[in-house]
Amino acid sequence: MRIVMEEAGVEYRIASQRPIRTPFDTATACAQMAANETEAFCVVLLNAKSGMIASEVVTTGILDASLVHPREVFRRAIAANASAIVLAHNHPSGDITPSAEDLRITRQLIEAGRIIDIKVVDHVIIGIGPSGGLVFASLREKGLCQF
Repeated sequence: MRIVMEEAGVEYRIASQRPIRTPFDTATACAQMAANETEAFCVVLLNAKSGMIASEVVTTGILDASLVHPREVFRRAIAANASAIVLAHNHPSGDITPSAEDLRITRQLIEAGRIIDIKVVDHVIIGIGPSGGLVFASLREKGLCQF
């Protein structure tokens, strides 16, 4: 289901309020972008009970990079009245090892979220592994950022 917020002209994919509590939940919610040939950066909007309000691809990039700005990420969260967000993006190569740029943007978004009181819960990198299945890595679980 899709809805367009007329005031902001922003389109969201509305979810069934299913809870997003684990990196697996995030990976499956964003699995459709795992096989993209270019990087895509998705934000999963959560309510106060970790129910998924919506998910949206914020930016798409080139083969190995996706430019994302806090303004774009949090505009959607504010418009949807989200209390928290989960970040996700794909690595077209299937190598889900976080890059230095992945860590930099994650830290920047965590800090921006603290300022406006929207918690960044995790950042999950997804891809298609050598066997053709969905693979993912959680920056929270790896302890790479202070969420």
